[in-house]
Amino acid sequence: MTRTDEEIYGPGTGGLIDREGLPAWLDPVDRAARAVRPEQLSSFLPPESGAGRQSAVLVLFGEGERGPELLLMERAGSLRSHAGQPSFPGGALDPEDGAPADGGLIRAALREAEEETGLDPAGVQIFGVLPQLYIPVSGFVVTPVLGWWRAPSPVGVVDPAETARVFTVPVADLTDPANRATAVHPRGHAGPAFLVASALVWGFTAGVIDRLLHYAGWERPWDRTRQVPLDWRS
Repeated sequence: MTRTDEEIYGPGTGGLIDREGLPAWLDPVDRAARAVRPEQLSSFLPPESGAGRQSAVLVLFGEGERGPELLLMERAGSLRSHAGQPSFPGGALDPEDGAPADGGLIRAALREAEEETGLDPAGVQIFGVLPQLYIPVSGFVVTPVLGWWRAPSPVGVVDPAETARVFTVPVADLTDPANRATAVHPRGHAGPAFLVASALVWGFTAGVIDRLLHYAGWERPWDRTRQVPLDWRS
């Protein structure tokens, strides 16, 4: 069942969502975003107690030389949390962003993306928001915000203390079965992974990408028995 805009975005955020003029290839993502339920995205959902720090990431789709692509970044190796991991741009909600129910998480995703990659938020069209998910290891309650890079701007590392590099990955590479594997942590946790752009994308970011590909109908059959081991520092 497709959720209403108010159920998805909350009252007062409708003005920040714009689905007009999206490229046709994004239609399956748009439909999936409005229909998917939290438990279809992850088994890690926000605590019923309301605990956890509110945050947001920008899942930004653009169009490059090889067609549709996603913007990713690699976190600096010196960070205390998720060091060295490829991720979506994003971070915690700040007071300046406003309340979550009033578009604060959308503003947070855009602000953090600008601070981390230098992109111009004016060129980003927000067309949807996925249900909130949870990262137990860091205690973040994360809202994935979906954007269309309508007017691309230059991007790159803004602060080397936070970001090691900024890069785009063609969706064609993400759906290529040769680039897919199951990442296995020494503690026994396992999840989808992508070996793309000289990086191993795993964890929360890979989980969101995996589910988006699946529910958008872009997923291709891949060998789920192919494993990539992670080390204890991951």
